[in-house]
Amino acid sequence: MKILKIKLHWQILIALVLAVLFGYFAPNATDYTSWMGDIFLRALKMVIIPLILSSIISGVTSMGEGKNLGRLGLKTMLYYLSTSMLAILTGLIIVNLVKPGVGVELGFTQSVEGLAEQAGSVKDILYRLVPDNIVDAMAQGTILSVIFFAIVFGYFITKVDEPYKNSLKTFFDAVFEVMMKVTLFIIKFTPLGIFGIVAAEVARNSEQLANIAGSLAIYSLCVIVGLLIHALVILPLIVRFIGKAKPYAHLKNMATPLLTAFSTSSSSATLPLTMEALEHNSGVSNKITSFTLPLGATINMDGTALYECVAAMFIAQAYGVDLSFTQQVFVVVTALLASIGAAGIPMAGLVMITVVLTAVGLPLEGIGLILAVDRILDMIRTAVNVWSDSCGAVTVARSENEETSVAI
Repeated sequence: MKILKIKLHWQILIALVLAVLFGYFAPNATDYTSWMGDIFLRALKMVIIPLILSSIISGVTSMGEGKNLGRLGLKTMLYYLSTSMLAILTGLIIVNLVKPGVGVELGFTQSVEGLAEQAGSVKDILYRLVPDNIVDAMAQGTILSVIFFAIVFGYFITKVDEPYKNSLKTFFDAVFEVMMKVTLFIIKFTPLGIFGIVAAEVARNSEQLANIAGSLAIYSLCVIVGLLIHALVILPLIVRFIGKAKPYAHLKNMATPLLTAFSTSSSSATLPLTMEALEHNSGVSNKITSFTLPLGATINMDGTALYECVAAMFIAQAYGVDLSFTQQVFVVVTALLASIGAAGIPMAGLVMITVVLTAVGLPLEGIGLILAVDRILDMIRTAVNVWSDSCGAVTVARSENEETSVAI
């Protein structure tokens, strides 16, 4: 299995390099290869809802008593909120030190349509938690609602009589095993899917790459440096000293899902690969992964939260708006809340940043300032989101005294 994973890791790297070259030098030919990426993403999205539903129900029923679920849930939420807050503060410090928006020419803005209508408010995030129709929520891919229903359903399975409890537990355990087999089959086609996705994106955005060398370069670097500090310093420190595990050994184990997250810009679509890598490579139990990872893919958005903070501050600086300390605190809090509901929404980061901008009275048109480089930054911040989810699973597993393969 280890040889297979290393082989797939190199296959994905080769596919990435070839896709960039192909998309840049033969942009007109990507129409003939983009279908591979579309089908790969559709296949991953196909398994998300049944995988989440079966994995969470299976995980909750395996915990036994309700107090075990409460303890695990408290640890998981504490980790997610803490790391998201650390990410936002990292971005805030960098953007205040560098001030990338000062003196920026506003003439290169691009128009963004439909964001205000999709954004809603922070209150809407709470409404999305409880579905009024679970079948419709599954059909729409509203993952937060599916997670809530699965936790409640799994909890009350443990409260029914033994014959019913055993039958339902066996059923959902079996469904989960089948979905993991389907996922492993889809994973085999990851290099082809990534080639189709990346080649098409490079061909579509090759003309905009020149913008990065101009006014957006410093802003982009601020976001990237912040993401790297969070991913390679802060999260490893948490894994090492709180999780009592080897962070960089775990990072090596996560190569396939991280490269896939980078290529697809979707933490939800990468979820099946993340679960497989954590269980088979890092040795985290299914009880932990089935609960923490689906929840993390929906509400734990460290990279997105950092990006929203830096982007809001950049826009404020570009428009000459001097945000007070209180307003910056408000940006931090709003970015934290907005990042919770970012998953599963088209153009998730751009949509949720409208919540942050509205909260501090900044013009929504400012989003056009950062649109040219959003796709590139989206790829990096999605990889950070997935990395944080996996670190959370390892940390929680070690706090439950699990002997993982990356334990110290």
